[in-house]
Amino acid sequence: MRTKLYKALIGLFLAFGLLAGAAAQQEGGGEGADGGEAATPYAALADLIEDPASRERLVNELRGLAAEGGESVTQAETAAPDAPASLPRRIAELTQGIAEGAVGEFRNAAQALASLEGDGPAVDWSVVGSAAVQLGLVIVVTVGAFVILRRLARGLFGRANQWVLTGPPTHALVRRVAAVVFGAVVDLLVIVLAWVVGYGLALLAFGEPGMMDTRQTLFLNAFLLIESAKALLRVIFASRDDGLRLLPLPAEDAAYWNLWLARLVGFIGYGLMLVVPILNATLSPALGRVVALLVMLAALVSALSIILQNRHKVRDKLAALAERSRTGAARVGLSTLSRTWHWIAMAYVVALALVSLLRPAEALPFMARATAVSLLAIGAGFFVSVLLGQVISRKIRIPEETRRKFPQLEGRLNAYVPTVLKVVRLVIVAVVVATLLDAWSIFDAAGWAVSAAGQAFLASMISVALIVLAATVLWLAIVSWIEHRLNPETGGGEPGARERTLLALFRNAVLVVLVTMTVMISLSEFGIDIGPLIAGAGVLGLAIGFGAQKLVQDIITGVFIQLENAINTGDVVTAGGITGTAERLSIRSVGIRDLSGTFHIVPFSSVDTVSNFNREFAYHVGVYGVAYRENTDEVIEHLQAAFDELRQDPVQAPNLLEDLEIHGVTELADSSVNVRVRLKVVAGTQWAVGRAYNRLVKRHFDAAGIEIPFPHMTLYFGEDKQGGAPPANIRLLGEERGGEPTPPRRPADPDAPDPATDSGSPPSPDEADTAPGGTQGQS
Repeated sequence: MRTKLYKALIGLFLAFGLLAGAAAQQEGGGEGADGGEAATPYAALADLIEDPASRERLVNELRGLAAEGGESVTQAETAAPDAPASLPRRIAELTQGIAEGAVGEFRNAAQALASLEGDGPAVDWSVVGSAAVQLGLVIVVTVGAFVILRRLARGLFGRANQWVLTGPPTHALVRRVAAVVFGAVVDLLVIVLAWVVGYGLALLAFGEPGMMDTRQTLFLNAFLLIESAKALLRVIFASRDDGLRLLPLPAEDAAYWNLWLARLVGFIGYGLMLVVPILNATLSPALGRVVALLVMLAALVSALSIILQNRHKVRDKLAALAERSRTGAARVGLSTLSRTWHWIAMAYVVALALVSLLRPAEALPFMARATAVSLLAIGAGFFVSVLLGQVISRKIRIPEETRRKFPQLEGRLNAYVPTVLKVVRLVIVAVVVATLLDAWSIFDAAGWAVSAAGQAFLASMISVALIVLAATVLWLAIVSWIEHRLNPETGGGEPGARERTLLALFRNAVLVVLVTMTVMISLSEFGIDIGPLIAGAGVLGLAIGFGAQKLVQDIITGVFIQLENAINTGDVVTAGGITGTAERLSIRSVGIRDLSGTFHIVPFSSVDTVSNFNREFAYHVGVYGVAYRENTDEVIEHLQAAFDELRQDPVQAPNLLEDLEIHGVTELADSSVNVRVRLKVVAGTQWAVGRAYNRLVKRHFDAAGIEIPFPHMTLYFGEDKQGGAPPANIRLLGEERGGEPTPPRRPADPDAPDPATDSGSPPSPDEADTAPGGTQGQS
């Protein structure tokens, strides 16, 4: 252990010596290279020990190492060299390192400020002033060229903006993207031209020809990078041109965010990439460290202030956007983001400030690259999603001839559009999330994609997608063929009820088979053994067969009913005691809608007899009763005349298949003589033909004076033992005397009989009405 401590001390001395030698050589302008005093590591180490402040810092560092060395060495020796650290331990070490680094950074800044009061290297202010003047000229010329070129390019931006805003609504997104790309290219070209102007001035006008001062190089590089970042902000916000703005923001909000973000980018960029390096090279690295710390603190405070000032405004906009979202995942994600966006933004800017101070050489490029990749991934995903949404959302159009043959094909294809759009958006979200995780080194998406597991998973996903696509195409083809067969305009004529029923059952069976096969093959593509599933399905089917005998009976009976062509869709049937139109047929039940509109589902197991009223032909059987006084031959003549008139009806004549069948007198009933006839008609029209024929028979009988008997009622008031009838309280209506109704006639003597009663004929129903307590009737 003591040997390791000695080696550490020697390495520390050498490191301090090398750092001091490098600093001295940089501050001395390379005198050792010109033959002056050589700044060797040993001489630098000696100078470090002679300096009281440096020696004191070295002693403090050595005492800290001595206090922590034993424990750290012991832990390093006892710990397993290959044991991976757990996630909580890594998080703890990371946070501890950040906290210690932040505290150490502030301590170093304080020590740097204290060291500025000591004896520092002499500064030739005349040289510094001359370099500052030259740098100022380069800055003025470069910025001036940039401003002039921007003003010249302003017309191009305006024309592109007008092209987007005044164009037709079709392909609006494509035009906007093309205009944004054009504006970005013009903006970058302006920046590059201004940089070339400044670079040429610095290279040719100052110093030796072909040589450039370091300060000027720092500015030109910073100008190129920072203005390119600002150009990216202008592409996103475009405060002046609404048509060139990617984000859907009002002009006022876009100008606000563009202004503040551009200020932050310029302040941080020029501060860390120009001011700090110049201070390090010209005055003191300690002063440069202090200025870098102040720049990052000022930028951090400004960024946090902007985030807190706009947290409610951005939250409301995100919540409104979430309410307008159509998908549940987007709605939940935007709602969550609206409540937490300011915390995420503050955590990001704090982390960016810390890594910029603690590990600028390692962490800052990583943060910059991860941020750029994240923004590009999110922007590209959003653009592709919106573009696909606009392209796919348009209805698919098929040729008129194809639409005539397959009327439902266009609607069926358009019905798949929302599903396809959801799947595509889900894939886009997965790719964006994987890119974000890979950019922040949380998950190595690229490494996983080239690994065996990743390739197997991707191959399985592609196979499943192709299987589902093939099943969908096959289903569309089968359904379109069925539609073609059922379409009367395709040349085959109107399909029969039998064909419609069988094709409907075939379509349902194909759907079940396709879904089952697609699910089974998809599971096998993911490595799931479907053999046990098939065996289990067989055992389960056997168990269901024993436990659901009624279901099995339904299916078996339904199969035989279909084989015997007992019921077809559209037939009027009686099944299971229900009479109505068969609207739906499955393998186990029939759906019947009765005359009142009630829909009944009748299982086939409850069907003992099927009565079908729509087979080949039907009869209307009419039995007409006439009075005994009528001549039956005359009645038959009028029945035939009514049938002859029915033949002239353009609506019912096509339904008549044969002449009228007259069966003659079939019954001498109690009050009528019944004559029966029969009309042979097209199956299913017997009710309409019967109603039309009955109307004509009634009209012909009325014209000929043929009586159709109907029940009569005789009103009897009763009588006492002496044969006298009690008086009836009768009031006559309808007679007027001088405009006043006739008062009811009452007998003078209560015991005297009523003349109306004595007459033996009761008043007619139109003239008589009973008073309260009386009796009313019709004879």
